[in-house]
Amino acid sequence: MTSNVVLFIIGLVMLYFGADWLVRGSSSLAQSIGLKPLVIGLTVVAFGTSAPEFVISVVSSVKDKSMIAVGNVIGSNICNIALVLGMASLIQPIRSSPSVVRRDIPIMLSISLYLFLISLNSKIGRLEGATLFGGIILYTYYNYYNAIKESRQGLTDEGQYLASTVGKIGYIPSRTRQILWIVGGIAGVIIGAEILIDSAVAIMKVFGVNDKFIGLTIVALGTSLPELATSVVAALRKEMDISIGNLVGSNVFNILSVLGAASLVRPIPIPGGFIESGLLIDYLVMIIISFMPWLMMRKTCSITRRDGGILLSCYVVYVIYLILKV
Repeated sequence: MTSNVVLFIIGLVMLYFGADWLVRGSSSLAQSIGLKPLVIGLTVVAFGTSAPEFVISVVSSVKDKSMIAVGNVIGSNICNIALVLGMASLIQPIRSSPSVVRRDIPIMLSISLYLFLISLNSKIGRLEGATLFGGIILYTYYNYYNAIKESRQGLTDEGQYLASTVGKIGYIPSRTRQILWIVGGIAGVIIGAEILIDSAVAIMKVFGVNDKFIGLTIVALGTSLPELATSVVAALRKEMDISIGNLVGSNVFNILSVLGAASLVRPIPIPGGFIESGLLIDYLVMIIISFMPWLMMRKTCSITRRDGGILLSCYVVYVIYLILKV
């Protein structure tokens, strides 16, 4: 048991640093070949920060642990809004752009509902995976188009946030070092995912819980820890560049790119059936949690401390529900 806990922590650390090295190396390489910061932010950084969820779900699918693959995405999306956004706004109220309410959250909700519909037959096949992965290409282009349009109008929006994010990552001047960072990052994420999944399964077997519980809780929370730590630190420093749009975009990436790629590699069955397995409730929780920021922000475009407390309470109640259901 102790050795598996140590391995789980090692896996988390490798995932964190692997994703960081991958983003820094890829971002630096993209800059060195002349790509604009906005393009890098919308592609390299966005995909790189979702690398832990991406690799974990693909590896889980290959290992026939489909419920970990699905649970990881559903659990991470719930974590990003209820836990990460809730905790950060409880510390410091957060304002965001009107476009998040008008455009980004409705897109996230639409994609969540689409995932719900294609999961009703208790399987996410390769055709559904292709539509999901095609969606991430359209979503990236759509964001790029809007960011360019808004920058021409002189608006301060997610485009400027993404461009500034690239500047904070840091530039590696040597092409050799850039490639070494990318290779090291990929290796760290893949090996870390393997270690994390195997150790998590071993730990949870001691407690007699199923793969879905592992994916929704321990794996989802583990892959969301970097976002949680970053958001809490920024809130404590009263740095109001915490982007709600960034968390929403992460949720979109999780569904479209992560589940899309995982189901393309291998169709994802839902053992026991979509309703019988209890995933119906988890999907509904994800959709309701995703809708709550829109309700809270529709008038003021801000998340207050009270709102943060509500989101955080929802996460606690959901985790208690999962534990009681085991």
